[in-house]
Amino acid sequence: QVQLVESGGGLVQTGGSLRLSCAASRRTLSTYVMAWFRQAPGKQREFVAAIAWSGATLYTDSVKGRFTISRDNAKNAIYLQMNGLKPDDTAVYYCAGRNVISLSRSVSGYEYWGQGTQVTVSS
Repeated sequence: QVQLVESGGGLVQTGGSLRLSCAASRRTLSTYVMAWFRQAPGKQREFVAAIAWSGATLYTDSVKGRFTISRDNAKNAIYLQMNGLKPDDTAVYYCAGRNVISLSRSVSGYEYWGQGTQVTVSS
């Protein structure tokens, strides 16, 4: 079982930056694909970014050029650097993991989830 704990959310103005962190309980995290999803009020959970053990990354189009996903296998952690934040980025952000090699955009493709951290961008 893998436990994931997110941190780093908060309130920021349009154009500001935040860095989300996700700490994992399991030392084998380095072999997992890790991802960030988000869910705004009244909307379905949606894919934001994913990173493979190799460092390969995948982003949803709306965050390309603004968000950067990274991982530190030695610390069993992943990060999401968010720059140029917009009110549409307001959501609860979730860290997720899957024990397969390939990247995925699908919510159902991930078996481990954190509890989420709130990101609010004011206009």
